[in-house]
Amino acid sequence: MALSKLLCLLLLALLSFSMITTQAMATNSAYHLDVFSFDFQRNYGPGSLKSSQCPSECSRRCSQTQYHKPCMFFCQKCCKTCLCVPPGYYGNKSVCPCYNNWKTKRGGPKCP
Repeated sequence: MALSKLLCLLLLALLSFSMITTQAMATNSAYHLDVFSFDFQRNYGPGSLKSSQCPSECSRRCSQTQYHKPCMFFCQKCCKTCLCVPPGYYGNKSVCPCYNNWKTKRGGPKCP
């Protein structure tokens, strides 16, 4: 009887320790994810790309538009000049000032 109580207590302690360890690891992982997402956003700034990366970044940027060919043409032109493509499919141009401020002759945005 005493042995079974001791065994039960040992299992309970082991389970508690396991839960605490798992919680600590999960908290630590969340910290690393936040740091990673910060680094991920920082990689979108001016000059963050090589010109060889422009086609894949522009494919991502233009993937959800119905005007794929013109989007790709202007995006790659902008990317090769600015070495930057904003995150997402639309907007977020403030991350990439050169990309954002390049205008057409009529004053509209040149870069998609």
